[in-house]
Amino acid sequence: MDTHSWAYLSSALAVGLGSVSAGIAVAYVGSAAVGAMGEKPEVTGKALIFVGLAEGIAIYGLIIAIMILGKV
Repeated sequence: MDTHSWAYLSSALAVGLGSVSAGIAVAYVGSAAVGAMGEKPEVTGKALIFVGLAEGIAIYGLIIAIMILGKV
């Protein structure tokens, strides 16, 4: 495999694994957030912030992929 193939493979892995792990994180955090909001509605803002932080994992994977492809 040449250098370009490794760059494409690594960028695909960065986006793919980042998105899968973000989905898992959002599933756990989202279910806990909904449970907390059911008991105390005043924690809605804090719960949404935590869900947003979990979604950020996918964005980090995308940024890394863009940086890798920028070097090719």
